[in-house]
Amino acid sequence: MITRTRLAAGACALLAALTAGMAFPAGAAAGEPTGEDAPKVDLVLDVSGSMRTRDIDGGTRMAAAKQAFNEVLDATPEEVQLGIRTLGADYPGDDRKTGCKDTAQLYPVGPLDRTEAKTAVATLSPTGWTPIGPALLKAADDLDGGDGSKRIVLISDGEDTCAPLDPCEVAREIAAKGIGVTIDTLGLVPNTKLRKQLSCIAEATGGTYTSVEHADELTDKVNQLVDRAADPVVTPVATEGADACAKAPTLKSGLYTDREEFGQQRWYRVDVEPGRELRASVSVSADRAVSPSHGVLLRAVTASGREIVRGEAAGNGRTDVLSTGLRYPKAEGDEEDAAPEAVCLQVANSFSPASGVKTTPGLPLELTVDVVDGPSDSDDVASFGLGRGWWLLGLLVLVGFLAGLLWGWLSRWRFAVWRTN
Repeated sequence: MITRTRLAAGACALLAALTAGMAFPAGAAAGEPTGEDAPKVDLVLDVSGSMRTRDIDGGTRMAAAKQAFNEVLDATPEEVQLGIRTLGADYPGDDRKTGCKDTAQLYPVGPLDRTEAKTAVATLSPTGWTPIGPALLKAADDLDGGDGSKRIVLISDGEDTCAPLDPCEVAREIAAKGIGVTIDTLGLVPNTKLRKQLSCIAEATGGTYTSVEHADELTDKVNQLVDRAADPVVTPVATEGADACAKAPTLKSGLYTDREEFGQQRWYRVDVEPGRELRASVSVSADRAVSPSHGVLLRAVTASGREIVRGEAAGNGRTDVLSTGLRYPKAEGDEEDAAPEAVCLQVANSFSPASGVKTTPGLPLELTVDVVDGPSDSDDVASFGLGRGWWLLGLLVLVGFLAGLLWGWLSRWRFAVWRTN
């Protein structure tokens, strides 16, 4: 198990993260926004019977949701393709099997006709069950296709009533598909169980959870999330690491996402030309309950298996994400047309699941790779991950040793003088 954190590795991780967005090639590298596809948002609204409750500014939860939707539709940016999906809106009966299929696309995701969308919202009436899991699966299908940003905004006043299709597990499955969907959740009731479920759904995809108790808060938050979809974002490129260096996929500079099982190792390959420097960082998220003590390791090794440099981080359960990084400069060779060196990146973790927690899909992993021009002097870069720190450490050790010898000699001399006198 990984048990300690190196300050140098943390500094490298920060440096790699800061430089990742600056040093990518001008072309469309992995993880760069292309701007070719319009951002998409699917608003998923709970229309179950509990939405009749009158506890939001003196009116029903349904009335507050309708008011918020109408204001959001007016303010939606022209470039955003917006859709509306409902859950629990059509089946009023008691048959659970039928009620748990009750999700429908009220307005398709696409160019927005505000009048038509408002007319559709006006027809809504609180009706039946709360099939959050099935609704999320259908909403992910609504957003499928294209490379633009994709967001699901789920608004609910109660927990899912259709388990064992756990909506939190559904969110993890959506994230594991690598289609770049972010789920944001809004809870209309300050309920602990609801908060835990909606928070879990959001965290599984890198989204946010917010509790709202007033109509204006709901409007402002939904508007904020729709506007956020229109902001330029860097979408990680889905990749699949191998179980050995020889089978690893070759990556270029960019941002990548993968899944790693508990205690598993994933391998990736990067070609580093002479005179260039490899900077890499990795973040592994604990998107479910894990044991308190855990760690993450990132190693750069040669094709023959010799370790070049490593970065590691350890956690105690207080944070949900562990990150570390490294730097490796490839010195200039004597030959002008020297072949690039194949460097393999190994990502390993020592997370262990809490009792009863599912181990699939694996933990979300985000890897940043950047190959930039190396420094002019190889002595000016990382050696064993610390750079000039090693020289400083050696100098301090030498000075301390000499100072100790001098102090010892002076002490013995003074003692000898004292005995003589």
